[in-house]
Amino acid sequence: MALQDQHLVRAAARNNGEWCDTVCRAQGTPGVFTFDAWTSRRRTPTFYPDAVTLQPAAAIDSLLTRVDTTYGCTIKDSFASLDLSAHGFRVLFEAEWIYRPATPRHTGASAAERLSRVTKADDLTQWEAAWSEAGVSVGLFSRELLADDAIVILGEYVADQIVAGAILNVASGVVGLSNVFARTGDDDDDHLWSACLDAIQARFADLAAVGYESGAALAAALDQGFESLGPLRVWIKDSHDIDRAT
Repeated sequence: MALQDQHLVRAAARNNGEWCDTVCRAQGTPGVFTFDAWTSRRRTPTFYPDAVTLQPAAAIDSLLTRVDTTYGCTIKDSFASLDLSAHGFRVLFEAEWIYRPATPRHTGASAAERLSRVTKADDLTQWEAAWSEAGVSVGLFSRELLADDAIVILGEYVADQIVAGAILNVASGVVGLSNVFARTGDDDDDHLWSACLDAIQARFADLAAVGYESGAALAAALDQGFESLGPLRVWIKDSHDIDRAT
């Protein structure tokens, strides 16, 4: 990995760690930042890791002392540089970090946006239900997030119903793009990612955008001018009998 790319991955990983901490903090489970990782001693909410590495040389033994390593523990290996298999973990999924330089709107460009900012608690509940594969809201995203200027929850409304969305979070000098989804069931990935970029350009024109994706979403992001910075892995503790916490 080139030095510039490694610097960008560090920024992307830190941004992601800040987002994880924001969600967990709002749920009463704040984590801790150290030089090499963000970690939570208490089990984090569903879909959120118990650790995010911030440096490629994170020490495994030290990292595992800072999290609950019982069954279900997840660790985001931001540089795909760790081997946790000897500790009862397996790779849950792999993805690629993505990056797009700051792209201010051209003078005279249309200000019309497909995605609007979610500002009401009821709409946030609807947004989470639309985002969730189960189609229900369990309060994962606290209404406190709506009052945070560094976070923008975006939704596309059709007949007062949210059918697509994404989240922007500003931290570590970049804007993170995550939770991109569409419930329409059509092949509209390119248009959705273009709409996400419009939202970033409208609100944070001077910041580069980062995130991570895989599969069709990764392909759509690359089509919209994102660059791949390299792989990441998320590990999950599958074994009940290795490294059991006591």
